[in-house]
Amino acid sequence: MARTVICLLRNDLRLHDNEMFHWAQRNAEHIIPLYCFDPRHYLGTYHFNFPKTGPFRLRFLLDSVKDLRATLKTLGSTLLVRQGKPEDVVAELIKQLDSVTAVVFHEEVASEERSVEKKLSEICCQNKVKVQTFWGSSLYHRDDLPFSHIGGLPDVYTQFRKAVEAQSRVRPVLPSPEQLKPLPSGLEEGTIPTFKSLGQTGLHWAAFHPGTSMSRLKYMKPSGQPTRARTGLQDKCVPWKADMKMFNAWKEGRTGVPFVDANMRELALTGFMSNRGRQNVASFLTKDLGLDWRLGAEWFEYLLVDHDVCSNYGNWLYSAGIGNDPREDRKFNMIKQGLDYDNNVSLLFKFNVQKVMNAAGSCIFKMSFCCLHDVWDATVFFLEGVSNNPSAVVIGQYSQWEERLCKKNLSSPV
Repeated sequence: MARTVICLLRNDLRLHDNEMFHWAQRNAEHIIPLYCFDPRHYLGTYHFNFPKTGPFRLRFLLDSVKDLRATLKTLGSTLLVRQGKPEDVVAELIKQLDSVTAVVFHEEVASEERSVEKKLSEICCQNKVKVQTFWGSSLYHRDDLPFSHIGGLPDVYTQFRKAVEAQSRVRPVLPSPEQLKPLPSGLEEGTIPTFKSLGQTGLHWAAFHPGTSMSRLKYMKPSGQPTRARTGLQDKCVPWKADMKMFNAWKEGRTGVPFVDANMRELALTGFMSNRGRQNVASFLTKDLGLDWRLGAEWFEYLLVDHDVCSNYGNWLYSAGIGNDPREDRKFNMIKQGLDYDNNVSLLFKFNVQKVMNAAGSCIFKMSFCCLHDVWDATVFFLEGVSNNPSAVVIGQYSQWEERLCKKNLSSPV
């Protein structure tokens, strides 16, 4: 009987430097490249029920699936596409073909992906099918790190980096295969789903309102206790607010703080934001507005085209002061940050000012660039002559900003 290997693709939709295709080519007569549109990826987020996969990442995913299928066809293969949980789809293929000898995939580290891997292993064990896993999520292979066990990891990243750079090497890149073994006969490649079939309506980002999240807030206040978030990596409890009016102003880029608003509008319009911007808007949400960091983390999960669960949630813990940052009181001065990293106000022009330039006429030429990063001057400018623009809600509600601006305290280290 001809051996068939299922190559389950998840966050590795590529031929280039993909070890599992090389292994399958050596160990099978038939290879099934498989991608599953897992319905769990298109449900609401855990705490606030935002869409888990937003339009930017979904568009990128659909394009990647189409591109990989087209490339595989040039190698004598194709990409099998199914809508369903990977563990269910794999179980059905094993039953249908009766020739599957191995299921291969790259290991992941987050809980949801690990849960899928556990279920896949159980199904394969029940059917006497081999499970072969690979590691491809990091520049340095985890087996090449100069630490024998997790207890030997340094607490400080600089020490970790220096040890890795001195004692480890990046493995050579694997070439793309020039040909792949064919699929077994009789298998339909499947239809790539559309936005609509995956529950995406194509509405503009501003049309989404997290009203459904309010019903979930009751779970955050059991037995009448104050709203508090667990510590993350630090052993302390921090009270957080769940003020949806303030959160909506933050996510829609109308806080009245130009550098924050420009970055949030960039995210909403493009699905991307610079790392500097991410640090600032996270600091503002948690340290200045005092809102629950999970609101920001789940909103980022929804919109970011490059969302990675470890990077996103780890950085939000860090920004909220409950991660691995030794400086728990780290807080950015938004005006200084804007002047330091957008001193020619190109970000403001692209994502803030451009919307009001026509209405404001020539007023912009009467202002210095640095004034556009000042909350008071910029907010007045933004709102003058634009009667239908929603008022910026931060000004007048958070006295610490008024105090900071009145003193023009731009000497803060961050």
